[in-house]
Amino acid sequence: MMLEIARGGFTWLGDAAEGAETVRVVEALQPDVVLMDLLMPGMDGLEAITQIREQWPHIAVIILTTYDEDDLMLRGLRAGACGYLLKDTDRETLFHAIRTAARGDMFLQPEIMARILVRTTDAFHPTPSRSQAEGEKELTERECDVLRAVARGERSKEIAYRLGISLRTVESHLTSIYTKLGIDSRASAVAVGIKRGLLS
Repeated sequence: MMLEIARGGFTWLGDAAEGAETVRVVEALQPDVVLMDLLMPGMDGLEAITQIREQWPHIAVIILTTYDEDDLMLRGLRAGACGYLLKDTDRETLFHAIRTAARGDMFLQPEIMARILVRTTDAFHPTPSRSQAEGEKELTERECDVLRAVARGERSKEIAYRLGISLRTVESHLTSIYTKLGIDSRASAVAVGIKRGLLS
């Protein structure tokens, strides 16, 4: 399902039944947000997400599926999705996720985040080689706090209020996170954070 986000609500632009068709429809309609299933005939949703994010990085993709599997969650987020929801998600949560994705942020429900953290803590904490250790810049404890808040879908004002710091300080931390991780968006920061086990 392709959506255009306008002040006050969403506009449905179109949908598609399989991955290759989804990519073609996205190219034609240029939606703000795409709700993507994972297992479809022909090209699957993961490949479609990868192609969409490579060609149109400004278009947000949220996975909306019946498949409640940790491996698919991780693969979907690594492919570039900015959220993972099950089809029984309530309307309020779905709408919040769409709005979050539309402004370029990532949205993960607490239970989804907890499951991902369990997987990534084990999978992404191998002993680094000297070259890896020298090449990766570590985040400070406060930067990790900010990154975890971003992963929960919190906006900068919400982060500032909850952590008891100024909005300017939050933005400064975000700039430092982007520089250290070599990325340029909140969604990318969360994706890299998951890969490196920084959100545990």
